[in-house]
Amino acid sequence: CFFTFSTRLEDLRVKLENEGLVNISYVVVNHQGTYSQRKFHLLKESVSDYISVYQQDEQQADVWTTLNGNKDDFLIYDRCGRLVYHLGLPYSFLSFQYVEESIKIAYCENKCGNCSYTEPGIDDICENITKKAEEKLAEIEPKPTGQHSHHHNLHRRRQHH
Repeated sequence: CFFTFSTRLEDLRVKLENEGLVNISYVVVNHQGTYSQRKFHLLKESVSDYISVYQQDEQQADVWTTLNGNKDDFLIYDRCGRLVYHLGLPYSFLSFQYVEESIKIAYCENKCGNCSYTEPGIDDICENITKKAEEKLAEIEPKPTGQHSHHHNLHRRRQHH
C-alpha cells in the first residue's frame, strides 16, 4: 500500500515538474492511529526527499479532523495558502486524473491579479497545459458521421469537490 501510493505520488510530482509546474509542496500526513505510528518509518522511506511526511503526535488534535477531512483525502492549496480543492475518495485515487487536474488548475489560476509568488513563465506553461487538455478532448469527442450531421457546441465545466 505504501509503495503503490508513494510511487504514484512521486510519478505525478515528476510529471508535473517536467511540464514546468515547479515549487509545489507535497506533504503526506500520517494517520494518528497506533498502527500508522509504528509504520511511520516505512512511509517515510517509501517517498522521495521531495515529499514531506508529517507525523502527528497522538496527543495533538487530529489534523484531518481540524481540516474537515479524512484519511486518503487530498487538500490542494494555491500559492497564497487558500484551499482550492478538497478531494475525497474515490476522487483522491491517483490512478484517476482528478488530483493532477486539480493541482494544475490551482497552479494556473490567477484569482487576485499580479502575485509575487507566481513563477516566471507561468503563462506559457499554463497555456501549453490548456492546449494539451483541449487536444485530448478533441481526440475523444465523437466525430459526426452521415450526410446530415450537425456540430454541437459542448460546454464542459470543471466540478469542484
